[in-house]
Amino acid sequence: EIGVRLVGSEMCIRDRVINSVEVAMEISYNNLWKLMIDQNINKSKLKEMAGISTNAVAKLGKNEAVSMDTLAKICKALNCDIGDIVEFKNMGE
Repeated sequence: EIGVRLVGSEMCIRDRVINSVEVAMEISYNNLWKLMIDQNINKSKLKEMAGISTNAVAKLGKNEAVSMDTLAKICKALNCDIGDIVEFKNMGE
């Protein structure tokens, strides 16, 4: 077996390069907020209904990435599909 052996700081550099994938897409949860308004649901009620954390709600409010599990819980609570609550846009649109 031929392999590259990295030690110490070399491993850290490799891990940073491998794990830092730049995504040129912007996440928008505007459709979620519109759906919540239509259903007369506030963020606290969404947190309770979906069983998600305060941190997840904060990330949603800042259009930051959340887990698929979190999005699935929201969809189940609101009886909708993922496309009803999240939108991906190319950067600069």
